[in-house]
Amino acid sequence: MADDDLIVWGVESTRTMRVHWMLHELGLTYETWPIGSRTGETNTDAYARLNPRQKIPVLQHGPLVLSESASIALYLSERFAAPDGFHVPRDPVGRARLNEWCFFVMTELDAHTLYVIRRHNGLKEIYGEAPIAVAAAESYFLKQLDAMAGQVDKDGDFLLGAHCSVADILMMTCLDWACFYGIPLPAAWQGYQARFDDRPAYRQAFAANYTKRAFADARP
Repeated sequence: MADDDLIVWGVESTRTMRVHWMLHELGLTYETWPIGSRTGETNTDAYARLNPRQKIPVLQHGPLVLSESASIALYLSERFAAPDGFHVPRDPVGRARLNEWCFFVMTELDAHTLYVIRRHNGLKEIYGEAPIAVAAAESYFLKQLDAMAGQVDKDGDFLLGAHCSVADILMMTCLDWACFYGIPLPAAWQGYQARFDDRPAYRQAFAANYTKRAFADARP
């Protein structure tokens, strides 16, 4: 029985991983509809009523239907009590610092670089090959990581200090995504990534989200 009628639509992607991870951090039980992108499973009329954009993930929480992985993770972090060791800021400055990291990850790393690589590498049969664009996206991704490397270890093991937060979930999923594409991470970010190897919620969500070996093998 899922807590508060929580249902997650979607598996096998970086973006669905964020939702599964957040739910495991909170220790919540939930139902999963394991549909994938570009499988035809998001093209049904029933799913289009949930998300007209026909994308995954989608979260149903009772009457609430929410899409966009970062939005879902933030909602869950604020809706449910956070356990010890998970940071959810309650003051305006704290929320601004969290949002700064979240917006950086979602724009500069996810949408602006990694998705370009996905389109013209993993999905080149649909969007066409564009090796110059892919190389430029990889270079820009690494430039942005280098620019923020000084923030790693500055105040603790995580992006906002001593405790994991939604920002770390977004960042880690992008770093894993980069590893899948063979992008060599700067040393500071390799160390940061290694801190999550034994984090129970990360491992549980990884097993729940990635049932196919292709992506799972990219992250030992």
